[in-house]
Amino acid sequence: MNDIDQQSMREAVHVAASAHLTCRPNPWVGAVIMSRDGYHFNGYTQPVGHSHAEIEALRAAGTAARGATLYVTLEPCNHFGRTPPCADAIIAAGIARVVVGVTDPDPRVSGTGIARLRDAGIHVDVGVCADLVNEQLEPYLHHRRTGRPFVMLKLAMTLDGYIAAKSGATGWITGDVARRRVHQLRASSDAIVVGAGTVRADDPQLTVRDSPGNSPRRIVMGRAPISARVRPCTEWTDSPVALLDTLGADGVLQLLVEGGAKVAGSFHQAGLIDRYVFHLAPAIMGGADAIPAFAGDTAATLADVWRGRLVSTQRLGDDVEVVIAPRRSSP
Repeated sequence: MNDIDQQSMREAVHVAASAHLTCRPNPWVGAVIMSRDGYHFNGYTQPVGHSHAEIEALRAAGTAARGATLYVTLEPCNHFGRTPPCADAIIAAGIARVVVGVTDPDPRVSGTGIARLRDAGIHVDVGVCADLVNEQLEPYLHHRRTGRPFVMLKLAMTLDGYIAAKSGATGWITGDVARRRVHQLRASSDAIVVGAGTVRADDPQLTVRDSPGNSPRRIVMGRAPISARVRPCTEWTDSPVALLDTLGADGVLQLLVEGGAKVAGSFHQAGLIDRYVFHLAPAIMGGADAIPAFAGDTAATLADVWRGRLVSTQRLGDDVEVVIAPRRSSP
C-alpha cells in the first residue's frame, strides 16, 4: 500500500457518500479508476436495479480502463442479481489491478469476487483504508453479518438525563440545529420506531422534512391512536428481538429508535443498540421525578454501570451531540 493507493481509496470513500440516501438496500459503494497516464474516473452505486459503482466508473473511463487500476470500497460482486456481475465487467474492460477496501460479507459474494478477478490474472490488493470503509458501510456490513439492522438510538435530553418533564407535557428540549440533525438521521435510516406512549404524548410524524432523503418506514411499539399522524405505520406487539429479525429479513439496514424511555430501556437492556446518539441541551430539569432517558432499574453499583466507547462529538447550535458505541462494537 502506498500514498497513491490511500489517496485514491479516500476519493472512492468520498464518492460513495453520494449514494447513501439513494441506493439502499444496496450498499453505498464508491469506485475510482486511475488510468495508466494518471487520469481519474469515478462512479457510485445507483438506485436499486441500476448500475453498481464499478460499472459507473468503467463507463466514465471508457477505453482508458484498459491497463488501469480500479479502487473500490467494497469487493466487486460475482453473481447475477438485479444486475450482472461486476467482476465480469472489470475483466472484460481490461483492468490490470483492483484495490478493494473491504471484502463483502454477503454470502453471495464473500471472497468470490476477489477470487474471480485473481483467476483472470488481475492483481488484487485488499484492506486499503479499511477502517474508513468499515465506518462508512457499517450498517450494511452489520446487516450482512448478523441478519439484523444496525440499531441507532437517538435521545434528546437535559444535562441531568431527562427527556421530558414529569407532567408529560410536549415541547422541545433541543434547538433547531439539533432537530435538523434528527431529520438527517431519519433520512439515513430505513425504519424508525417509537413507543405508543410517545405517539399519544407527542403525536409525531416521524418523517423527513428538513433534510434531503426519503422518510423511513414507521413502526410503533404497541397500538397507535386511529388519528395519530404517524399513520400509516406498523404496530408491533412482539419483542424488540423479533422486530429486528423481521426487519432484517425485509432488508432494513438501519433502524432508528427515537424513544421514549420504555422503548429505549427495552432495547438497551437487551443489548440491541449498536450506536447511541445523545443530543444534550444546556438545560437542567432539577429534582428526581421527571422522565429519565431509560426506564427500568438503575445499576446497583458503579461496577455494574454500562460503559461505552466515545465515537464523536459535535456542536449543534447551543446543543451538543455525543455518539457512543458499545465496547463490543468495532469502529
